[in-house]
Amino acid sequence: MADRFRLTLAQLNATVGDIAGNAALARSAWDAGRDAGADMVALPEMFITGYNTQDLVMKPAFHLDAIAAIETLAKDCADGPTLAIGGPALKEGRLYNAYYILKKGVISATVLKHNLPNETVFDEVRLYDEGPLGGPYVVDGVRIGSPICEDSWHEDVPETLAETGAEFLLVPNGSPYYRNKMEVRQNLMVARVVETELPLIYLNLVGAQDDLVFDGGTFVLNPGGELALQMPVMEEAIAHLDMIRTDTGWRAEPGDLAKLPDTHEQDYHAMVLGLRDYLRKTGFKKVLLGLSGGIDSAIVATIASDALGPENVRCVMMPSEYTSQSSLDDATAVAKALGCHYDIMSINEGRNAITNTLAPLMEGTKPDVTEENIQSRLRGLLLMALSNKFGEMLLTTGNKSEVAVGYATIYGDMAGGFNPIKDMYKTRVFDVCRWRNANHRPWMMAPAGEMIPVGVIDKPPSAELRPDQKDSDSLPDYPVLDGILDILVDQDGSIADCLAAGHTIEDAKRVEHLLYISEYKRFQSAPGTRLSKKAFWLDRRYPIANRWRDDG
Repeated sequence: MADRFRLTLAQLNATVGDIAGNAALARSAWDAGRDAGADMVALPEMFITGYNTQDLVMKPAFHLDAIAAIETLAKDCADGPTLAIGGPALKEGRLYNAYYILKKGVISATVLKHNLPNETVFDEVRLYDEGPLGGPYVVDGVRIGSPICEDSWHEDVPETLAETGAEFLLVPNGSPYYRNKMEVRQNLMVARVVETELPLIYLNLVGAQDDLVFDGGTFVLNPGGELALQMPVMEEAIAHLDMIRTDTGWRAEPGDLAKLPDTHEQDYHAMVLGLRDYLRKTGFKKVLLGLSGGIDSAIVATIASDALGPENVRCVMMPSEYTSQSSLDDATAVAKALGCHYDIMSINEGRNAITNTLAPLMEGTKPDVTEENIQSRLRGLLLMALSNKFGEMLLTTGNKSEVAVGYATIYGDMAGGFNPIKDMYKTRVFDVCRWRNANHRPWMMAPAGEMIPVGVIDKPPSAELRPDQKDSDSLPDYPVLDGILDILVDQDGSIADCLAAGHTIEDAKRVEHLLYISEYKRFQSAPGTRLSKKAFWLDRRYPIANRWRDDG
């Protein structure tokens, strides 16, 4: 009976649909494990297909292709360590989320996921059948239990595995990031360790898929809940873990404990990784955006430069007669600090032409938001023309506060392919700008130092679509607005909850009304990095036509 078991943990970045590429990553991890003398190499949940596949996995040609790739991997990895990898399984015409154990050229065991998540961004009840409660599988005489992701969040599967002889738990995950998620995971996994009295290895996927960011952060807990290994967040990594048999059962030998960054850094890294992977996985290499001299476009330009390198970022300033000199100066300062490509293109001539074209039909009417939106839509048209001409993805720059209440012009500044700050409230944008100015990390491709001038952060926000315009003319001040939105959106609270928090009935009802009538805009908006459990898209699904209002 072996007294030592070496497990290679591969926290890698799979790409949805790239079955051959994901298989190649799995093979490279297996090679690393073999070179390190591993008994087993483990990859995360649904690694062969990438995650989250949504309805793609139900397409027969797709899941059969994935299963065939796993069968090929088993043959290719026959001479060496056991390989464990997530993928779809087809049993008697039913589709399952499965974890495959590949040993000596064959699939020696298949674990089927029992608890299917059906909340927030997950619709697994729609996609898969529920697997039965099962027992452990055996690798080189060691009995291992693998609750698949959600199975570890409930007591039934780990307890069943412990009762049927599992000696430690290996949990493959596709667990996406939201702020403070790591604390939630570790608390839950400590509970599983206490209940089963078994060591637990929490292996998580890393990388971004559409709006989701899988943050890695793989960790290992010994009986009693002691942390034995912590892998980094937001980065690919491979670790070799030694499990030792003792008189009281298996224990993990202590390994590296990567530092977990604070929430500002994790949010910022998630936005950088989210954009970088979105570009890489959709085939784009460069981006462009409208740089207004305001804080939102400044932080998006900085995120893009950190993600792709400043040489792959084009910033375009499009002044009108309402653009202040300070905005021109600030936009220039941001582009210069980052070192990205910078163009200035006035919209005055185009605006005059459109105004003259519309004049016969609008004669006798007073100027209003219509004329303001023409400016925004003209900028969107020009940016999309540059995007088409040069193959650069257009980024949008609306923060969560604006996205929530519709303070953005559809087909104007909402035009584009991705929005890194879509799930970040305006008040937090200020904080993250200050954080980035004061911090630099090896994964950032833009220079260190102050990228966003203090003047950009401190000046009153304005769309500059009419003389002396400020955002506060149309909206409550951002601390008030964000406080109300946090209650109504993130906490799913009521008008009464807003009043209890000290907000006025007028502000609360006004914000609620704007939130509901802006649903159609969000339905047509670009995807963006998910940072919370109430991001706009799969986390929060509301009807577009909706007459209900909370009377308080």
